[in-house]
Amino acid sequence: MTLQRHLVIFAKTPRLGTVKNRLAAGIGPVAATGFYRQCLGTIVRRLSCDTRWHTTLAVTPERDALTGQWWPHNVPRLAQGPGNLGDRMDRVARTMPPGPVVIIGTDIPDIAPRHIHAAFTALGDHEAVFGPSEDGGYWLVGLRRRPVMPDLFTGIRWSTRHALADTRANLPPGTSAAMLESLIDVDEREEYLAWRKR
Repeated sequence: MTLQRHLVIFAKTPRLGTVKNRLAAGIGPVAATGFYRQCLGTIVRRLSCDTRWHTTLAVTPERDALTGQWWPHNVPRLAQGPGNLGDRMDRVARTMPPGPVVIIGTDIPDIAPRHIHAAFTALGDHEAVFGPSEDGGYWLVGLRRRPVMPDLFTGIRWSTRHALADTRANLPPGTSAAMLESLIDVDEREEYLAWRKR
């Protein structure tokens, strides 16, 4: 039996002043919100039509998971729920139906279907897969979830250069993890300007 592959896109409702706060400090809240809305729409369209996996939007705040105002109608949604990013990622990863799970965010404009396919391919030989970002974090995390789901997201120093290292340190001994290519996570003005230039 072939298990379904699950791509989960973590998304925050793109309201002015509530997204990309670090970026907004450098380019202003209107431009930062516009960037986020553009990335959200592009990434969801680019990845959700691929039949090699099933795409779900994990939405915060929770109340917005029920409304269709911000989200494409053809992509299922669920609420991320309460807690920090690690709590929410762990909850979503544990509650998806059987099969490997890959989680991404919506502020990596260069994500393409080939990256998601590479992640699921890596999970054929590894228990975990990461897409590292240049700032020490990661733009993708994937888990086979068999035979057990590791407690991966506890004690992570989020939004720091330690996030990837902290997460990898939580892997049980003997767990194999694959690394994908590094992509730029657009959080700061300089990263935004470099992206615009490209």
